[in-house]
Amino acid sequence: MEALSQRCPLPAAQGCPRPGRGTVLLVMTLSLLMYPVLRSLALQMHAAITGSYISGTHSIAFINCLNEQIAKDIARGIMDKRLAAYVNILPKSSALYFWKGELEESTEILLLVKTRTSKIGELSNYIRSIHPFEIPEVISLPIDQGNPLYLKWIEENVPRD
Repeated sequence: MEALSQRCPLPAAQGCPRPGRGTVLLVMTLSLLMYPVLRSLALQMHAAITGSYISGTHSIAFINCLNEQIAKDIARGIMDKRLAAYVNILPKSSALYFWKGELEESTEILLLVKTRTSKIGELSNYIRSIHPFEIPEVISLPIDQGNPLYLKWIEENVPRD
């Protein structure tokens, strides 16, 4: 009781006022809103201390191109802008898709782009600005795990935002 009286200036008979519902609600709301930020910071600190990889830091983007020359030009532009550390240009593949209500068939060249996840938006904007397709395919998947040395190499070769 003595410890309580040190924190609460009111006489013991009156008791200390409890926080109102609004205060409790505010604290709970702030806690929920801050959780993603605090979790992210904790993961980054853990990765920095242990040297471990944070899942999803890097991504692979898939971009289809009409032919090999367009694929090479786009890949070169991506590299010149330092939007990726590595671009694979895969040989022709057959594609079936719906376009304007009709089933279409074509051959395409696929680019596999290894980059930071934080660069996907900028990469997508760049592709839309130069790609000859009306709606170019830019799809990305986060890299969950991989060779730590390779993932570090990607990080070293793609500048931060």
